[in-house]
Amino acid sequence: MDGTLVDTEVLWWETAAEVAAGLGHRLGDADAPEVVGRAVQDTAAHLVRVAGTGDAGRVADELAGSFFRRVEEGAPLRPGAQRLLAGLERAGVPFALVSASPRAVVDSVVAGALADVCFAFTLSADDTVRTKPHPDPYREAADRLGVAPGVCVAVEDSPDGSASAQAAGCAVLVVPSLLPVPPAEGRYFAESLEDVDLAVLRACVNGPLADPRTDLPAGPRTDAPTGPPADPRGRPAAE
Repeated sequence: MDGTLVDTEVLWWETAAEVAAGLGHRLGDADAPEVVGRAVQDTAAHLVRVAGTGDAGRVADELAGSFFRRVEEGAPLRPGAQRLLAGLERAGVPFALVSASPRAVVDSVVAGALADVCFAFTLSADDTVRTKPHPDPYREAADRLGVAPGVCVAVEDSPDGSASAQAAGCAVLVVPSLLPVPPAEGRYFAESLEDVDLAVLRACVNGPLADPRTDLPAGPRTDAPTGPPADPRGRPAAE
C-alpha cells in the first residue's frame, strides 16, 4: 500500500522525522532502512535506540497517531495504480492489500484514496503475529486466496516488503519508491505502475521477463509453473 499504491511513504518519513526530532535525533539517510517499509513498532524501537531516550510503546503510539492524521488529510494514488487495479478487476483476477501499516491507517486509505477498489481482503500489521520483512503476511494472504504463494505476484516498493514476499514464496514485482531494492532471483523490476499490466504480472510467475533497468532477461523463478501462459483469471495478485 504505502509507496506502492498510494504516495504515503513521504508522509511516513515526515512523521518519523518529527517524532525523532522530539527525541533529540535528526533523521537521516542512515535511518532509512529502519523507517521505510517498516512497521510502526520497528521504527519506534529504532528511534528510541538511536536517540538513547524514550519509551518504545509511547513512541509507537505517537508515530501511529501522527501518521494517521497525515493520511486522513489525503494520500494520493501512485501513477498507474488506478488503471492497474481496474484492469485486474475487469479480468476477474483476485487481488489483496498486504500492508505493514496499522489497521486504522489501512482502513483510512481504503476508505479514501482506494474507495473504488474491490480488494478480496486487506491485511494490516495487526493481522499477523509478525509483519514485514517476515513472510507471515504474504503466506496468510495466499492462504486466504486459497492458492499457493508460488502462483501469486507481490507488487512491492521497499526492501523489507520484497523480502517478505520472496520469503513467502511469491514472485515479486518491484516498483521502487524511496529506497532502492537490490536485484535477486525471483524479483522483477518496473520503473512505474504505468508500465505494469496483466501480461507483466503473468510473466513474473511464468517468466522470463526482461529487467527494464538492464534490458537483460531476469529469468524465470526456479519454482515457477512451466508451459504456456495460464488463463489470467487464475493468477491472484497481492500488493
